[in-house]
Amino acid sequence: MKYLDTTENRGKRIIITVIGPDRVGIIAGVTGILAENNINILDISQTIMQEFLVMVLIADMEKSKIDLLALKDRLSIKGDELGVRIEAQHEDAFKFMHRV
Repeated sequence: MKYLDTTENRGKRIIITVIGPDRVGIIAGVTGILAENNINILDISQTIMQEFLVMVLIADMEKSKIDLLALKDRLSIKGDELGVRIEAQHEDAFKFMHRV
């Protein structure tokens, strides 16, 4: 199923990146936090480069129980537990930082 990219849907989208040594439980840890807080995953991509996991998620915070700052804190704590770096930012900030 393809995500419908309308102007109203873009306002609450975030980009989450996960980078670090691959191990069991990383995807479950990240997606578990999103599910607990009613954050919908719209798209997910992952690959293993050598022994490192590289994952990018696009998620919708429209019905989230927490704000982006609180989510960042929870993901950072989970990243420390799992030995990976987890970053979350609003889609507009991500686009601004990665423009050509």
